[in-house]
Amino acid sequence: MRCLLAAPERDPVLEAMPLGYMAIDRDWRVTYVNRHGEDVVGKTWDELVGACYWAAFPANRDNEFGAAYREVVATGSARTVEAFYPEPLNRWFEVSAVPLQAGLALYFSEVTVRRTAQDRLALLARVGAELTATLDLGEAVRRIPRLVVPELGEACLLTVLDDEGRPRDLGSWHRDPDRRDVLTRYAGVRLPGMPSAAPVMRALAGETVTADGEAVLAAIEDDEAARLYRELGAPAVLAVPLPGRDRVIGALTFLAGDARSAARVDPITAREVAGRVGLALDNVRLFARQSQLAEALQRSLLTDPRGSGLGAIEVRYTPAAEAARVGGDWYDAFPQPGGATTLVIGDVVGHDTAAAAAMGQLRSLLRGVAAYSGAGPAEVLRGLDEAMTTLGVDTYATVAVARFERTPAEAAAGRTRMCWASAGHLPPLVLDPAGRPVVLPVLPGDLLLGVDPASVRAESSLVLEAGSTVLLFTDGLVERRGLDLDAGLALLTDAVAELGGLPLDELCDEVIERLVHGRPEDDVALVALRLDR
Repeated sequence: MRCLLAAPERDPVLEAMPLGYMAIDRDWRVTYVNRHGEDVVGKTWDELVGACYWAAFPANRDNEFGAAYREVVATGSARTVEAFYPEPLNRWFEVSAVPLQAGLALYFSEVTVRRTAQDRLALLARVGAELTATLDLGEAVRRIPRLVVPELGEACLLTVLDDEGRPRDLGSWHRDPDRRDVLTRYAGVRLPGMPSAAPVMRALAGETVTADGEAVLAAIEDDEAARLYRELGAPAVLAVPLPGRDRVIGALTFLAGDARSAARVDPITAREVAGRVGLALDNVRLFARQSQLAEALQRSLLTDPRGSGLGAIEVRYTPAAEAARVGGDWYDAFPQPGGATTLVIGDVVGHDTAAAAAMGQLRSLLRGVAAYSGAGPAEVLRGLDEAMTTLGVDTYATVAVARFERTPAEAAAGRTRMCWASAGHLPPLVLDPAGRPVVLPVLPGDLLLGVDPASVRAESSLVLEAGSTVLLFTDGLVERRGLDLDAGLALLTDAVAELGGLPLDELCDEVIERLVHGRPEDDVALVALRLDR
């Protein structure tokens, strides 16, 4: 609707302003617009002056602009608002609304470039911060699509190439909660039928590709995938490659659901985001491979325990949830000359592959000393400490050694002697045949290995009844942030006392699950012996 209004003359001052200017009377009729304002909004003087403002800019009836203008007229207080105007402008504007006696004055400028730059920097900062917060591949894949929606479209799909070069859709997110399930189902079926000309396949080959909804539909050969894409609204797409260090490792597909979101899927921003995502994802995958190699190294050094004629032996090793902390924890169990069985638990200082390598050296040295000498725990530790000095093994470690043996008379009586010594390690946990904790004699706090090879090592002994259980463990089982060592040991003692009636393998599994829930902050090694009844 156009209202009759006498056209005023152009005001030289208003025409010289570097801002757009528009005056509106109390009946919401446009009474003036300068030439800069005409250029900004894309409408001429003849189209605007005398027209009803709400008819000229219908989107402003219910958006931030309209609400601010009505507030200024009602309160008489000026306001500045920055917001997006959709079709046909599809741009960001900053407007200062000032009350006039005759109505309202608007001073405005387009700020799309500035706003896009701000949004781009904010998005890149958020993506960087979020992705550096995790080194878990599954968590990274889950986060990525959510980070870029709705800033870059209505929805996003993350495609990753596996080690054989096969594409897999691993993550998706839609702005509309009602469409997330549809998007997930679409992601589950779209790739097998995608031809090489499809946007996502071209992005995996290194191209940045835009396509409207009809072109995407035409490239989908699977009927179910096509049906689901129509259910999503057949949006336009922007597919961007994810660059790794030396190759494309995947693609991000942005779906633009309407005119506003289509305008906001900015290719430059999308490529910058993809660059950061690709590098972060490549880091996560590289870290995962290194972690697997480190864990494989450590597990290769932790050979199966040698059998014992005294009873059942179980061993467990659980690496730290933080994969980089794979390191120097170890267990061992082996026979000594004369029929004794020796259990060992140890922890090299450090959490890296160097610690794992040092652990392998110490484990082998200790075995050699014990097997050759047939000595008791204290002498084995002294011999190991001396061998470390002689051979230049420059590391520190805590170790506990427990030796079990019995004479024929003791065997007939169902008794076994345990002799143990410690180099700065936690004491064993012993349960009687009824599953009750046994109090051990207190040993002096002997030094770690690697400190002083002349250190005198003490040992203690205890007679165990048939059916008794002995656990040796590293501190990762009982130490964690926010919990002191005594409290952790109390939790372990309570758990073992409650579970003492279980078979030994189930006991070991359940203890680890209860205390660290499968995700220890530090490596956990455990070796356990249950004497035959």
